[in-house]
Amino acid sequence: MDIISQLQEQVNTIASLAFNTFGTLQRDFPPVRLSPNYPEPPANPTEDAENFAEQAKLMSAALVKAAKQVDALVAALPLAEGGEEAQLKWIAELQAENDAVGQELQRQLEAAEKELKEVRELFSQAADNCLNLKKPD
Repeated sequence: MDIISQLQEQVNTIASLAFNTFGTLQRDFPPVRLSPNYPEPPANPTEDAENFAEQAKLMSAALVKAAKQVDALVAALPLAEGGEEAQLKWIAELQAENDAVGQELQRQLEAAEKELKEVRELFSQAADNCLNLKKPD
């Protein structure tokens, strides 16, 4: 798999991990008082407090590991040869080539539309000739 595909896959992994982490935090962890303006959350003593802390550490470690893998993949990307000027020149060349191909396609489209119009006219004439051959009874 190329580096770009690996990066895309890793970004998807990070998104999935983040989604699952936030969902687990919302679902399982006890409420926390965010501000003195809010009332104290109800106390729910649970036996799983240590388990929650361990689970949070594991999920955050997985997110950090995935982020480090993204950093490693980005570092492995090949550097652009010639710098920004060379890239801009290459983009300009590609744009010119794209414009030329676009013009050729436009000419071919116009020729095809002209030919289609001629075929329709010939078909209409042929249909009219067939109808004129029939004699009313």
